[in-house]
Amino acid sequence: MQSRSAEQILKQVRQLYDLYPFPPQPIGTVPPPGWNWRWSWPQAYAFCTDAHPGRRPVRILDAGCGSGVGTEYIAHQNPNAEIWAFDLSSRALEIAEARCRASQAPPVHFRQLNVYDIDQLPGQFDFINCVGMLHHLPDPVAGLQALANKLAPGGILHLFVYGELGRHEIRLMQKAIRLLVTGSEHQPLASAEHLQQGLQVGRRLFQILPDSNRIQQQERARWAIENVDDECFADMYLHPQEVDYTIETLFELIQASGLQFLRFSNPEFWRLERVLGKDETLLAQAAQLPEPERYRLIELLDPVVAHYELFLGKPPIRRWEWIHPEDVAAAVAHLSPCLGLWPGRSLFNYAYEAISLSEEAFAFLQQVDGIRTVQALQESLDSPLSWPQLQQLLRWQVLLLEPQENSF
Repeated sequence: MQSRSAEQILKQVRQLYDLYPFPPQPIGTVPPPGWNWRWSWPQAYAFCTDAHPGRRPVRILDAGCGSGVGTEYIAHQNPNAEIWAFDLSSRALEIAEARCRASQAPPVHFRQLNVYDIDQLPGQFDFINCVGMLHHLPDPVAGLQALANKLAPGGILHLFVYGELGRHEIRLMQKAIRLLVTGSEHQPLASAEHLQQGLQVGRRLFQILPDSNRIQQQERARWAIENVDDECFADMYLHPQEVDYTIETLFELIQASGLQFLRFSNPEFWRLERVLGKDETLLAQAAQLPEPERYRLIELLDPVVAHYELFLGKPPIRRWEWIHPEDVAAAVAHLSPCLGLWPGRSLFNYAYEAISLSEEAFAFLQQVDGIRTVQALQESLDSPLSWPQLQQLLRWQVLLLEPQENSF
């Protein structure tokens, strides 16, 4: 197959999303239901640093916004932020703008461009959201470096890229469709006609493959519900450009960007205890490995990762540990912006985990206003919280603490 230039790849990617704008969610006239905490600046920042960022002005960029599903959430969750968004596809951007208008989202500055040209956007950003774009670039390293250059010092970047081990069957189907449409499994579906033929061929293949077929089983178990939409099917099986990662190549990508790995957004999956907890000897042995190797061991033992979702930061970034009562007492208290069923003693925390508050904890949180310190709140209550109770609220990230300015 003749190698493609970066310009050709970008043209083919734009063509796919002009034909099949993604994501395909319908446009609504009210704010989207539920909140994804990964798109909330205060909650995401606290997740990465264990500290609330305060009320300072913030600039947010949605990089590769597509049809604006994430952009709409970001705008509604961060109403006081200055928000920008860009994408390669003009049709996707039209939908994104219409989506935000329909739900009366706070203003968003939309631009049509590719990530390599984001120097055209003014200034730097405190928070960059990059979901599902980087792995479709001709040069993901250069793409992440471009984003890193636009990230302000101390800022965070939310990244979503494909995982190789959990997408094995997807790649097989991609190659089968290409082979049937173009005559070569290595030839991308480069024209609109080939994309439309690929959709028809792919649909027919899933109609005839037996239930015992591994590709069929994975599709039905993991993807079939969303792939009812042609846009989702095309994004998964017809894409002309895709780079899949392992932990090894993911950390090589991060290192090349100059950014700092902070946390996976699903940390429970990446705990060694989840896979080795029944053998203390192996667990202790694995715990001695460097951090990337520990993650590599986990994905080798449980090879289901179809994507990595993580946070990166631009130094200097400080991680806070609230282990001293006097530091907690002096911090300004904020309520998590991503609570379900609040106000109530039975609610969901930011990670959609059901928790039950004690009567004292509920009374404390009702007084939290983002202005007073923990000590001031404690002094206003007839029954102040004990140290263990405060620590539990911090572990749940129901209570977010803003350090005193002179502590930074």
